[in-house]
Amino acid sequence: MPQLSFFRIFFIAIVCFSSLLFASPNFFYSTVDRKLNNPTQTSSWPDFLPSTLVKLGLDLRGGVYMLLEVKTDDVIREKFDFLWTDIRSSLVKKRKEIGSIRRIDTSGDQLKIEVGNSENIDFAIKEIEKLNSSTELFSSKWSGSVQRDILNISSLENMITITFSDEQKRTLEKQVIEQSLEIIRRRVDETGTREPTIQRQGRKRVLVQVPGLGSSEELIALLGKTAKLTFNEVVSIDSSSNFPTKFDEIVVGSEQNSDLFYLLKKRPVVSGENLTNAQPSFDENGLPAVSFNFNPSAALKFGNYTKDNIGSPFAIVLDDVVISAPTIRSHIPGGSGIITGNFSVDESNRLAILLRSGALPAEIEVLELRTIGPELGRDSINAGKLAALVGGLLVLTFMWLSYGLFGIFANVALMLNIILVMALLSILGATLTLPGIAGIVLTIGMAVDANVLVFERIKEEIKKNSTIYNSIKIGYEKALSSIVDANVTTMIAAIILFFFGSGPIKGFSVTLGLGIITSVFTALLITRLFIDLYMLFYKPKVLRV
Repeated sequence: MPQLSFFRIFFIAIVCFSSLLFASPNFFYSTVDRKLNNPTQTSSWPDFLPSTLVKLGLDLRGGVYMLLEVKTDDVIREKFDFLWTDIRSSLVKKRKEIGSIRRIDTSGDQLKIEVGNSENIDFAIKEIEKLNSSTELFSSKWSGSVQRDILNISSLENMITITFSDEQKRTLEKQVIEQSLEIIRRRVDETGTREPTIQRQGRKRVLVQVPGLGSSEELIALLGKTAKLTFNEVVSIDSSSNFPTKFDEIVVGSEQNSDLFYLLKKRPVVSGENLTNAQPSFDENGLPAVSFNFNPSAALKFGNYTKDNIGSPFAIVLDDVVISAPTIRSHIPGGSGIITGNFSVDESNRLAILLRSGALPAEIEVLELRTIGPELGRDSINAGKLAALVGGLLVLTFMWLSYGLFGIFANVALMLNIILVMALLSILGATLTLPGIAGIVLTIGMAVDANVLVFERIKEEIKKNSTIYNSIKIGYEKALSSIVDANVTTMIAAIILFFFGSGPIKGFSVTLGLGIITSVFTALLITRLFIDLYMLFYKPKVLRV
């Protein structure tokens, strides 16, 4: 007769009870979802029960689909701008030897410098190579850094050409994409939206899927803005944009007055990268504004600048537009301040979110935008439920008619198997998509496959006139290798689909992989426990399978 250990029964009971506990919120999805979105409101769902839900993908819940392209070439162009500032500052001290110097404008993927005295061009190159040290060309919280010693420097007649190596370009591109992914994720998370999908697609593209978001305008307002904030010294203010600019100066227009232009120092005093916090607030007149705080190093720099420039205007530049240019009235120590402008309350909230999440290292372009209504998701869920219900009933009926009582044991294990899958999806935070539902339906069919192998082996042993218990024992032992082989090969396929697939393919592979694990557990442990309990308490003399 079978020997049932307490540990075996206890282990199976704990697994089944825990899975039922964690899967239960999904059977009351709307109630739990309302509680999660409105935690301050009373809800019928008890607080002591788990409230983790299976995440529904865009095709089930509806929402916004956006495909973005990151313009990484802008970062390379910006780095050459900063490099030219450093090189010019160094070469201007050697004008007696090298003559005049000027930058030749190009497409931005290289820096060309024309030297007045071509005979001493080697001298100029040596001066540039002195910058080829371990110090960084340009360091940014989000844009990464470039080491000078990997710059390619060449010359032809009186022209010096500086380019980045292919390796460095690839490194910069990778950094920009990774930083863009992080900032986009921060901006979406700041809105309180749950379960967004944000992933790289191809070399320069980013896929953003936000389930449950009904309007694409809100997402475009958050992601379409670079939010590059700088605090620049004001050289001059005029109604004309025709300023006589120097190499280290730029002309920037005003956001509030299209006829007003500012001549600014190109190098900012401090930038938005140094912000530690930004919150919507109100100014002394009760108008919407944004308060901010700098980190210690930037706070010291900001404080010293305001102390030395009392009475002078100070430009706050957001995405190449002056949004405010207040006059410094007093020393501002501590690194805190307020940004005023012609803001509405919604605009100040949005600007605070953008500044907290950080500036995108490069401009992004929306290539594709789709809004998917929740009606499609509901139809998909209903169709998936119907398919699972019909498939499940057919499988249950087949097992009952084919194997009688043992088929009923397998059917109970199948129901527990579905609960286990739902519990694992909830615990792991996996996203359920329409292909994922297909994976669950496939799991229903595969779940009884192991039981069929075992039951057929038991039939063979009974025909050999083996004892009842020996037939069961040998049936499980002989079927084990076939069960393991079949499920291991399927699991390998699921793993390959997960790592090499994308979007819907991953959703299918996740439910398929989890279904394989739970199917083996229910077939080898739960169904076997039911059979052993039946043999122990009923002690049948004839076994009909």
